Amino acid sequence: MSDVNTTASTGAAADSGSSATLTRLEQEGEIAADYLEGLLDIADLDGDIDMDVEGERASVSIVGDPASRELNKLVGREGEVLEALQELTRLAVHRETGERSRLMLDIAGFRARKRTELAKLGADAATEAKETGLPVKLDPMTPFERKVVHDAVAAAGLRSESEGEEPHRRVVVLPV
Repeated sequence: MSDVNTTASTGAAADSGSSATLTRLEQEGEIAADYLEGLLDIADLDGDIDMDVEGERASVSIVGDPASRELNKLVGREGEVLEALQELTRLAVHRETGERSRLMLDIAGFRARKRTELAKLGADAATEAKETGLPVKLDPMTPFERKVVHDAVAAAGLRSESEGEEPHRRVVVLPV
């Protein structure tokens, strides 16, 4: 049904010389991959599981045939099912390790595409704030989405902050 690929990237964990952290994150990825492989088998869905370590977190992706849309069932509308599966996967990792996981899950490239769109949104909002000298308030976003936008704004040389309460928390890009 599914295959597992492991890619050990040299992220911040490896650069800091913390092989224990890298090993812990790789273990999280392996636990998550086993959990997701079982889920794919139960759901009778085909997909390959790729594991990586990006920065300070494990990253697991379920990829399938691009011509097939069957994995989109696991993404759901606007990524709602993906978010739920990520939380369930984090719980499975927590159950095995006893430690909280910050694991990121991507399915069929949804989160990667979303990250690209959000980085552009953040850069565009930063440009607008620079040109107008006024704060730019964006629509409410999930924590993942806000993080990507904050990073894009910082890369553009501006500051941003989050305001509001979940689920209506939003990013505000501040002019210089």
